[in-house]
Amino acid sequence: MKRIFVPLLLIILTSSCAMQELYLNVTQPAPVTIAPEIKTVGVIDRSMPTDETEVVDLLEKVLTLEGEDLDIIGSGEAIKGMKEELTANDRFSEVRLLTDTKFKTSYTGNLPAPLMWEQIDLICRENGTDALFSMEMYDTDTRINYSTENVRVPTPMGDIPMLEHIVSMETLVKTGWRIYSPVDRLILDEYIMTESITSTGRGVNPAKAISALLLRKDAVRQVSNKAGHVYAMRLLPYVIRVTRDYYVKGTDSFKVAQRMAQLGNWNDAAELWEKETTSNDSKVAGRAHYNMAIINEINGDLEAAISWAQKSYEYYKIKPGLDYSRILQNRLNNLELLRYQEER
Repeated sequence: MKRIFVPLLLIILTSSCAMQELYLNVTQPAPVTIAPEIKTVGVIDRSMPTDETEVVDLLEKVLTLEGEDLDIIGSGEAIKGMKEELTANDRFSEVRLLTDTKFKTSYTGNLPAPLMWEQIDLICRENGTDALFSMEMYDTDTRINYSTENVRVPTPMGDIPMLEHIVSMETLVKTGWRIYSPVDRLILDEYIMTESITSTGRGVNPAKAISALLLRKDAVRQVSNKAGHVYAMRLLPYVIRVTRDYYVKGTDSFKVAQRMAQLGNWNDAAELWEKETTSNDSKVAGRAHYNMAIINEINGDLEAAISWAQKSYEYYKIKPGLDYSRILQNRLNNLELLRYQEER
């Protein structure tokens, strides 16, 4: 079994109790698993409103002071970002942006009903793709807050009291995504993301304050592009930080091992814990078994870690050993999935 060494990030001292906390980096499988036979994928945008919802969509834009082309620019950037990320991660042999077929949705602000599988089959057959990545929804919603504030402005003649106008604008960028796999007729993923952009303008009159918000379109462009990248990264493993507790009290050896661990000498600490696993004191032996599970997880041997954790609970009634063994088993299952994803 190939070992994966997990770097230790940080130790937080909790010397007032029997256990001490540490942090580990743990690699998680990608949220979305794509079958290995899927090599060429198409990217489509079906977020534009249909004729029957276009009036509602336009009215919403007027009421929220959105630019006429803000959604068009933003959705284009989101698609561009997703294609860039899919191309960069080398998972697929080719990523094709399908622009010849025009797609529209009958919903604004929500995910529409999925495309019909007959339509998916036709698109994939005509374009030579094995699956479709679809941006199903793109919507921007802007909220404005206006206020005034009494300020003093320095001038050559001294500070002059003035009324300053403040305009704050929050823009929510909402995207929705699906991945269609026609070979098994499965929607591999369905995901909605929302990002917030806040802009604030100040001026001696409302026009000056509002003029400071003119860069909002660039911000929407950047956030939308990032949303496309972030969504495509759901096909990649990611790292999280997890906490673990290990025993630092029981015998003098535990105290010495604690100091060794604080200095990063985990293997030396493990030698002391292993000696205590044969202690005549069942409490001490149980804690030592539990700590041996910790060091084996640190060193990447999850199967050995599970064995130590289970024994600490089964034979010595160390209650944390039960939950820890389940956590380790889940990690082992995730590791198998991670290996499968890396072999594609």
